[in-house]
Amino acid sequence: MKNQFIHSVWIGAVAGCFGGLVGLGGGVVMIPLMVAVLRITQHKAHGTSLFALVFTGITGAITYGMKGSVDVIASLILATTAIFTARTGARFAHSLAEWKLKRAFGAFLIFAALILVAKPYLTEFYHFEIQGVGKIIALLMTGVFAGFLAGMMGIGGGTVMVPALVIILNYGQHIAQGTSLLCMVPAGAVGAYTHLKLGNVIKKLLPGLISGIIVGTYIGSNIAHALADTYLRVIFALIIIWTGIRFLKTPKPVK
Repeated sequence: MKNQFIHSVWIGAVAGCFGGLVGLGGGVVMIPLMVAVLRITQHKAHGTSLFALVFTGITGAITYGMKGSVDVIASLILATTAIFTARTGARFAHSLAEWKLKRAFGAFLIFAALILVAKPYLTEFYHFEIQGVGKIIALLMTGVFAGFLAGMMGIGGGTVMVPALVIILNYGQHIAQGTSLLCMVPAGAVGAYTHLKLGNVIKKLLPGLISGIIVGTYIGSNIAHALADTYLRVIFALIIIWTGIRFLKTPKPVK
């Protein structure tokens, strides 16, 4: 029991530090570590990760909000569809066999690694100028995909939401991240609650994970200013891709 708490703290800290360093959700790191170190099933790792990230997401949303980097109205519109699809995503993940969920997560990790490398250059891509009803529709559709991925993969949803806000709606990087964080508090909570009802959340791991993430995020955010961001992103992306390939190679059980 004591060892499990210690493991959950350092896993949360590593995930939080990773997120603070390169601005990518901690679930990408937390889930593989929980599966490998704590020996829990893929389904329980997804559910527990999402539950922990809801609490840390609240902290992040408040921090960005205090700096004026949150579009509250956009967050509410995004959450309107995300709260429904997060529940669907959680149920879909629960319906998959363990090996199928592992492979799906592996593919997602590789996608996340590519987003990680491209993230600093998003503002240089072509930006659409969508306003009015078009903007509302774009936000609602973004919420559909982000919510489903959050519920299914046990992550915050920013991997999809931030690029969409920057490229499609011409948001600045910081406001996109703050808006994404605020949206995923209610959407993530719905997905996490669904996982909880399905038995995919290990409650005793949450105190350690949440504490570790908060401390790790603070450390990572401060270290980030002293290190070369480009090299960090490439190194972490390679590690994530390697991990993703391992998940993709999960063998199908022999009947």
